[in-house]
Amino acid sequence: MQPERIATCRLQLHPGFSLDDAARVVPYLARLGISHLYLSPILQAVRGSMHGYDVVDPSRVNDELGGEAARQRLCAALEQAGMGLVLDIVPNHMAVAGDQNPWWWDVLENGPSSRFAMFFDVDWESSEERWPNKVLLPVLGDHYGRILEAGEIRLQYADGLFELACHEHRFPLDPSSLNDLLYRVCRATGIELLGFLAESCARLPQPELTARDSATRRHRDQAVIRQLLDDTTSQDPAAAEAIAAEVERINQDPDALDALIERQNYRLAWWRTAGRDLGYRRFFDINDLAGLRQEREEVFQAVHALPIRWVDEGSVHGLRVDHPDGMRDPAEYFRRLAHVCPDTWIVAEKILEPGESLPDDWPIAGSTGYDFLNRVQGLFVDPAGEAPLTRLFEDLTGEDTDYAGLVYASKRQVLEDLLGSELNRLSALFVDICERHRRHRDYTRHELYLALLEVVSCFPVYRTYVSPREGGVTAADVGCVETAIEQAAERSAALDSELLQFLRDLLLLRIPGERETELALRFQQLTGPAMAKGVEDTALYRFHRLTPLNEVGGDPGSFGVSVDEFHHASARARARHPEAMLATSTHDTKRSEDVRARLVLLSEIPGAWAQTVRRWMRHNARHRTGEWPEPATEYLYYQTLLGAWPIDAERMTAYMEKAVREAKQHTSWTHPQEDYEQALREFVSGTLEDAGFRSALESFLQPLVGPGRTNSLAQTLIKLTAPGIPDIYQGSELWDLSLVDPDNRRPVDFETRHQLLEELGHLTPAQISARADEGLPKQWVVQQALALRRRHPEWFRPDAAYTPLGATGERARHAVAYLRGEGALVLVPRLVLGLAGDWRDTRLGLPPGVWHNRLSGETFEGGDRPVAKLLDAFPVALLEREEETA
Repeated sequence: MQPERIATCRLQLHPGFSLDDAARVVPYLARLGISHLYLSPILQAVRGSMHGYDVVDPSRVNDELGGEAARQRLCAALEQAGMGLVLDIVPNHMAVAGDQNPWWWDVLENGPSSRFAMFFDVDWESSEERWPNKVLLPVLGDHYGRILEAGEIRLQYADGLFELACHEHRFPLDPSSLNDLLYRVCRATGIELLGFLAESCARLPQPELTARDSATRRHRDQAVIRQLLDDTTSQDPAAAEAIAAEVERINQDPDALDALIERQNYRLAWWRTAGRDLGYRRFFDINDLAGLRQEREEVFQAVHALPIRWVDEGSVHGLRVDHPDGMRDPAEYFRRLAHVCPDTWIVAEKILEPGESLPDDWPIAGSTGYDFLNRVQGLFVDPAGEAPLTRLFEDLTGEDTDYAGLVYASKRQVLEDLLGSELNRLSALFVDICERHRRHRDYTRHELYLALLEVVSCFPVYRTYVSPREGGVTAADVGCVETAIEQAAERSAALDSELLQFLRDLLLLRIPGERETELALRFQQLTGPAMAKGVEDTALYRFHRLTPLNEVGGDPGSFGVSVDEFHHASARARARHPEAMLATSTHDTKRSEDVRARLVLLSEIPGAWAQTVRRWMRHNARHRTGEWPEPATEYLYYQTLLGAWPIDAERMTAYMEKAVREAKQHTSWTHPQEDYEQALREFVSGTLEDAGFRSALESFLQPLVGPGRTNSLAQTLIKLTAPGIPDIYQGSELWDLSLVDPDNRRPVDFETRHQLLEELGHLTPAQISARADEGLPKQWVVQQALALRRRHPEWFRPDAAYTPLGATGERARHAVAYLRGEGALVLVPRLVLGLAGDWRDTRLGLPPGVWHNRLSGETFEGGDRPVAKLLDAFPVALLEREEETA
């Protein structure tokens, strides 16, 4: 029997926090009120992985997390606590580094004839003519020839297996390429078996032969060859010595080693070549993560075998699907997943742009909550602050605030610099298509490349979901494509309008043909990475007008959400996806919920903030190195300090280095500029050691700490009671002033949290408020709201009503209130600096009955009540209608 879905708690597993560690936290989470533990990926990942998204073997539980035995112990602990389990699964890609992934190793060893060749999204047929039927492996630290001639690539032999080694990397050798090597060893030793093995290698079906019989024979025979070779070298010292001598001879001769490498099913290359030449789909721009073909049934079954089994046995109750936009046909994928995992809570990590909705044909509960995150945060942003903060940003930096233009430029940059290989693959397909259509065959490759570049750069959402099946092109798809085509035409007058219309029709499947359809489907797998890398990992690190708005799925170009807009969106969410996940912090958020809750206060005091930041810039000029850091980065620095304070120099420096590398303006991950980064490090250390600046920072911050905490309590209570399933990110039930990963994945002190929870039951609301610095008010809100959900689940289930309640009076716009079901009433303040604690004549009508405030302990009769009275004893209110007694 599945536990009632009340709330999830996300835990980040890694070698330092295992499945057994998670099991030890279960009693605390159960007492807090969590119904389901929500784990980061637990299948076998790259050794030392700190996140688990780099899966190398989906057939087993990660041994660094404790393996299957630890999983079973965790499941037993959850069952004893009456809790369920939600797993994060990674169907879009696998890690392909080294020899840890047996599927990828087999592909490199056997090429297109590998039984796993069709598991990965590799373009065998469109490989470059200079390396036909090869996978480009961009792993070398320099040009291939230089690395080879420097002796950094070595041939090695052990246990019947020949490999190439280059520093930490390992690569298999195609057995059919070993005949010459073994012939030479045979001639040197006179051992006839080695001659037989050489002939056997030569007779192996070639790797480009993909017919099932040939591939089966190749795999069978190579296993026998390897075993015989291992037996021979282990039993005959002369054979072992001769092979060792031949290996050394080849290693001493770059030409001989090069000739052997040329016969492999891969081409070793400098890592920078991935920006232009790569024959497989990656996860974004990460070369070590190769895309999987989930559209193939055998791939789906192999990747999901364990999660499906765990769902069937009842130990897993929910699945969070990572990056479905990377897949060829997400709707078909979710239909298949829902079929094999019926009655399972499934949510998708889908980033929805403002105004965008989940596709109607996805049979899932909803998204993982970034849309909710941005919606609820908008309540606490004062739109009156937009104009002055815009002027401040422009005055300080000399940059304009055309966010849409910045997004376009950022996407264009990453497409050319980081995703060039994906764009080149798509361009090659576009060229092939145009050759088949006489009206378009005279467009140059460059013109077709530019058309794709412009349209992807202008694409308004992560992707469309067109499919060749019946009804596979929706009005939303048409609208997105036409918007992108129109904007591309406006931005690049040189593009031929007929070419753009042809591309539009291709993308909307209006032109039949296998290659034509392939273009539309592949195009959809490129727009998502362009958006993710161009917006999340570039534009959001350049646009610093008000940094808490720079969140995944958000729109930093707009300010604020009104109370009516929020209620409307909540009602719509209840109607469409009443069991979607609700998040305010995740492992991927740019700033924690508490950092953002503090920083949005700047929208209420733009004048005071402008004076202060200008004063800080003048004071800290002494800490700059020449013109570095430039004003935009310095402005980001001050906002980050304000949001995360207190923070030490190590954390602050690590964040700033990541931020400027993501911005890709003065330095980057691929082209780090040491002089700039050193100047930035010195600026951070210099300012943090400056007693005068620290004093000024703390003086400005002190009046914001309390209001920031009120904002945090308000958005937390809304998350715990709005339509959907709330998620608590690890540790954030107390104040958590973390920044982007890896800062937000630091160890969590659950022992202290457990002790505080034990104390909560013995404290009055006043005592809880007095210990605000420890985070007790937030833990109190979480515990009480979840207790109410557990006591009255009928008030929060999918069919439970969501009824907005309007306040009246001079400051009504500062109140957010609504009723859930028949008996849970929520009231929180917003724009609290402008409110200044004075509600004046603002009142809220309580429905008939007796209402008990779970957070303050007070009781109120139904009717018109002053909001000031309702919020007098505690910053937010959660009222429970008391049952009538006979």
